Formats: sequence, structure tokens, C-alpha cells
Amino acid sequence: MQQEKTCPQLSIRVIDYTRDRLEERECIELTEAWSWIGRETVTWIDVVGVPEHGELVALGKQAGIHPLTMEDITAPDQRPKVEEFESYIAVIVRMLSARDDNVAGEQVSLVFGENYVITFREQPFQVFAQVRERLKNEQSVLRRAGPDFLVYTLLDIIVSAYLTILDEIDDRVEDLQSEVLVSADRLVLKRIYALKERLVTIRRAVVPAREVLGSLAGRESDLIRKETAPYFRDAYDRCIQAAEIAEYSRDTLAGVMDLYTSNQSNHQAEITTFLTIVATIFIPLSFITGYYGMNFENIPLVDSPWGFYFVVLLMIGVSAAMLLYFRKNGWI
Repeated sequence: MQQEKTCPQLSIRVIDYTRDRLEERECIELTEAWSWIGRETVTWIDVVGVPEHGELVALGKQAGIHPLTMEDITAPDQRPKVEEFESYIAVIVRMLSARDDNVAGEQVSLVFGENYVITFREQPFQVFAQVRERLKNEQSVLRRAGPDFLVYTLLDIIVSAYLTILDEIDDRVEDLQSEVLVSADRLVLKRIYALKERLVTIRRAVVPAREVLGSLAGRESDLIRKETAPYFRDAYDRCIQAAEIAEYSRDTLAGVMDLYTSNQSNHQAEITTFLTIVATIFIPLSFITGYYGMNFENIPLVDSPWGFYFVVLLMIGVSAAMLLYFRKNGWI
């Protein structure tokens, strides 16, 4: 993904809008960004990076945000959850992004009240660029809706990222299944384990997010309007779909792993069978050569000019007879 404009410390963008106008400020101070809250507009403050805990708690008091919420925001490994307070709802989910053929997860925190939305994310990637572009369109539904609809839109973008990555993972799992059916190469095993690690990362984000969206979809709150609730239910349904795809991909990958193990076992069994047949054939041949290798004078055909050729033909005949016997019994 393309990176956003870098700021000296935290990257803070404020978008303040109504149906008729929109104002946007970028790379401003955190204290200035907080001063926008409380206007007769909808204010979206997007913070990229992890602010200092003490500063964030102090500034949070200006918006009536509880210190525990600020503590959750600054802790990067919080489990996704929804918490409702008197004047706002706090939502924590995990955003997924594909980086260098890997899947990385980052925490995204959303706090929204009657007329504001504050988002906190760790990395400066344009995960919300589509939403900003939609806000700049005066005909967009976002411009006529409240903060709850903006929160739905942001969460829907996150769920869309889940589905996009899962579709790619699902395609790779199917490709691996086809490859394993053809051969059981060790490189395939490495790719299976790599996909397994990615699916673990995905499931850690998708499954808790399903609970979060389910909670928002069924929540009765003054901060979530009745006309917005169906949109949250739609996002919840899409997250259920993502969770089902993740489960299906995990089960399919487990089947691919079993197939790989089975192919490896079959290959080892073929090698063992071949070596056993070779060893079995050489048992009578070793007996014949050992018999004629004894240092006795009265051994049949020792003095015959045709003795050597007779023994060679005997060994070939014994080998051929054993191979025919093995073939008749279905052992080879």
C-alpha cells in the first residue's frame, strides 16, 4: 500500500464536515485536534502512531473519555472488544494487511460520540483513504449521516480487507492441494506451514471482530441510530462470511497437510518395497555365489568350461522367477 504523508511525530488528520461543507487539516498537534470536538458538525480525528499514554489521558478528559479507554488504545495487543460509556462507545479491532507475501495485523481503535469519531492506528498505510474520498463527495451518504455511519463505513473497510486477503489465501490453498496431488516436495511443506501461520494471524483478527460487530449490530444505544443498525448487521454478516472462509481454509489446509503426509508415507513405502524386493532377490544370489566361493575341490561344475556361464544363467533364472512370483501376487 502507498504510505501517507509523514509528519514529524504523530500523523494526525482532522476532517470536519456537514452536508454542505468539509474542512480538512493534516499534521496538526494532538491538543489542536482535540479542540475540534464539540462543534456543531461531525468531526473525524485520525491518529496514526501510538501517542504517549500520559498525554493521551490528559487530553481524553477534554472529550470525556475514560482513562481506561486511553490505556486500551495505547496497549498494542488488546483483544478486540466493544465498551460503552456514558457519552461514547469504544471499539477495538485488528486491521489486516498483506506485506512482503505475509499477513500483518495492527490494532485499530475507534471512539465515537454524539458528533465525533476518533480513530487510532499503528501504521501509516492508507486503509481509510477510500472513506476520505467518499467524504469529499457532497452527494455521499456519509455527508448526510452521523458519526455512527462513519464508524460502520470504517469497520466495513476493515472487513473488506479481511475478505480480500482470505480470497487470496483460499486460492493459494487450492493451488497447494493441486501441487500435493502431483508431488510431495519439501518446498510444498514450507509453503503449507507459511500459509498456516497466516491463517492463524487472520483468525486472531476475524473471529473476535465477528463478536465486536455482532455486539454493535444488536446494541441498543442512543449513539447508534435505528437507520444505521441495519448497516452494522450487514457488516456483521460479512464478518461471519470472513470467519467461515477462514475456518474452511484452515480445514482445507489441514486436509492438504494430511494429503502431503499420506503422499510422503506412500513414497517411503514404495522405497521400502523396492529395497525389500532387491534384498530378497539377492538372498538366493548371495547363497549361490557363497556356495561357489567355498574352498573345496569337489564342487559341481568347478572344472567345467561352461560352469561360470551356467551359474550366471542360474542366477538370472532365479531372479526372473522371483520377480514373476512377486508380480503374480501383486507385490510389485
